[in-house]
Amino acid sequence: MTNFEKSEYWLEISNDDLETAKWLLEGKKLIYCCYLCHQVVEKALKSVVSYKTKEMPPKIHDLRKLAKIGELVLKEEDYNLIDVLSPLQIEARYPEYKKQMEKTLNYDRVKNIVLETERFLCWIKELLKK
Repeated sequence: MTNFEKSEYWLEISNDDLETAKWLLEGKKLIYCCYLCHQVVEKALKSVVSYKTKEMPPKIHDLRKLAKIGELVLKEEDYNLIDVLSPLQIEARYPEYKKQMEKTLNYDRVKNIVLETERFLCWIKELLKK
């Protein structure tokens, strides 16, 4: 598999996750929608890491660390998205956090998270075209 193919692999599954997140949003499965938004951003970042390092990205979920490894210059809105998504990656998995986290989510907030996630993924795709 070429470097480009590895990067494309991560983008392809990131696209699939975004479509699933949108479906979950419409079904009002908000916490799972946010969890998948984290996956979208994580896989988009892994696409950049794969492309730049010519290796498979590390098996980590830390979005800031992945951005650093990929040598990305993030904007404030990107950091804001990462800061929102990072706790959801863990807390969506564990029942003791899930109920508490669900109380902080509503449809409009999660819809905004999905839109920001989509914006981020589009930016990564444009960046990799160059």
